[in-house]
Amino acid sequence: MPTIAVTNFNVIVAVLGGWISLFGLVSYLLKENFYLSEALISLLAGVTFSPHAANLVRPLDYAMGNQNNVDKITLYFSRLVLGVQLVLAGVQLPSRYLKNEWKPLSLLLGPVMACMWVITSLLIWGLTPGLPFLHALAIGACVTPTDPVLSNVIVKGKFADHNVPKELQKIIIAESGANDGLGYPFLFFALYLIKYIGDGGQAESGGAGMAMGLWFGETWGYIIILSVIYGAVVGWLARELLHFAESRKWVDRESFLVFALSLALFITGTCGMVGSDDVLACFIAGNVFTWDDCSLQPTIDMLLNVTIFMWYGAVCPWTKFVQNDIIPIYRLIPLGILILLFRRPPVIFGFRKLIHQIDDLRQAIFMGFFGPVGVSGIFYLYITLEFLDTLKKGDTQRGDVAHMGEATEIIVWFIAVCSVVVHGLSIPLGKFGFYLPRTISRSLTSPDDPNHGSFRIHGPATAALPQTWPRPASRGNNEPETPTKPRTPSVHLICRVGGSTITADDKQANQQSPKTGPRTGGASNSPATPTMPCRTIRFPDEENLQESGISEAQPKDNTERSNDVPPQTT
Repeated sequence: MPTIAVTNFNVIVAVLGGWISLFGLVSYLLKENFYLSEALISLLAGVTFSPHAANLVRPLDYAMGNQNNVDKITLYFSRLVLGVQLVLAGVQLPSRYLKNEWKPLSLLLGPVMACMWVITSLLIWGLTPGLPFLHALAIGACVTPTDPVLSNVIVKGKFADHNVPKELQKIIIAESGANDGLGYPFLFFALYLIKYIGDGGQAESGGAGMAMGLWFGETWGYIIILSVIYGAVVGWLARELLHFAESRKWVDRESFLVFALSLALFITGTCGMVGSDDVLACFIAGNVFTWDDCSLQPTIDMLLNVTIFMWYGAVCPWTKFVQNDIIPIYRLIPLGILILLFRRPPVIFGFRKLIHQIDDLRQAIFMGFFGPVGVSGIFYLYITLEFLDTLKKGDTQRGDVAHMGEATEIIVWFIAVCSVVVHGLSIPLGKFGFYLPRTISRSLTSPDDPNHGSFRIHGPATAALPQTWPRPASRGNNEPETPTKPRTPSVHLICRVGGSTITADDKQANQQSPKTGPRTGGASNSPATPTMPCRTIRFPDEENLQESGISEAQPKDNTERSNDVPPQTT
């Protein structure tokens, strides 16, 4: 007899699938027209479905009622998402980008990152009552790396295509990918000192000398250097094996497109088993894998991004922001604001002349502001909590770090939430502020204008966005100072339902076909009455490409394979 089974599995699968489906229906509208990040929207959805509201997503129930299990799930989920995202970040970069641009990258990953760490730690130490400076250094290290997931809002999509120079996009991708893995030295510098020179640390013998020995030998030698070598070797082997198999036509198109995902899973798992830095290894492997411009188009990252921020919204300790014995809310809010303002912008502004991808002051401010804290910050938070568990004696935490775990959890979560909200809303609010004075001026001075009184934040990209940044003549540009042309948007393959790619001949046939007609019946061989428009997916960015006069180049291999697929009919 049929029964209603409202189990945790059925509920979570239904909620997750329903939310991703609903988000997908309006994803282009939200991301490309209103410039809202999927991270912010998913975080709000997670709060809505969490035990704090609708109680449809119940993390404690899934973890057998144990908070430690929830923390482990969050840590492993964050590792998985970072691994996939960093392989894709490496693949997106041009061939030998890390080798060719080692000077600006060394600056960003060395002095800039160190300054960000010190500034953040000083702010945390100054605004958190009674917090030791070493503890502040560890907490500051968690939020020092910029997040590759949240950085996608400024390096992908229509806004980036028309407003952010390509070279600036590449250096932001490279920095956000590499500095995630390089957060380990900053974090474990503080953690080893806490372990060996804090209260009770002398009993473990060694003192500061032991801490520095482990930091150089274990953190730099085993975790960092080994991860770089391992990632490079695995990426090179994966590239050669894929070329070998593809040249002999052993691999199908579907497996080719998900190869980057499987590579990320393999590296994350193997590095996790040996205790190395899987995050850095994934990024190095991704860039080595695309050493000769090997092109992949994975889409699973969008699914992971939406899911993990929905999970974050459900597991975030919202009540602790207000009710805790570590830092009061009237100090926590200014701390989040000051960190977003002073953690990165002043440092990038100071080093701007040494980074050739930054052409002017506006670009320096832009790159300085968009250094978000997200998945990487949560990842290092739970690495810290995992390390603190090793300092316990039985079930009792060591006295000097008894409250460090709670302080780290509250501060890192709050800064991550602030970053998701601020960086997720900055572009739409910035565009609103840009157009509002124009709209008011037009309403007062141009009553006969056909656009009188209108406000279009979601208009066409070539008309809606402000003038793109020109490159100064001092950088080698001898062209006259004229407004730069709209930047070329990313080219996407347009596919039918069923998997075949739309070719130029298909588009010409569609344009010649009538807009109305019967929606039933078999396939027709006559070009005058094609049935393809009823079965063809057409995305909004295709219209943008047609308006810009850009042809969609088809890879030869994909075109040949698409010809083997018959037209889809209803």
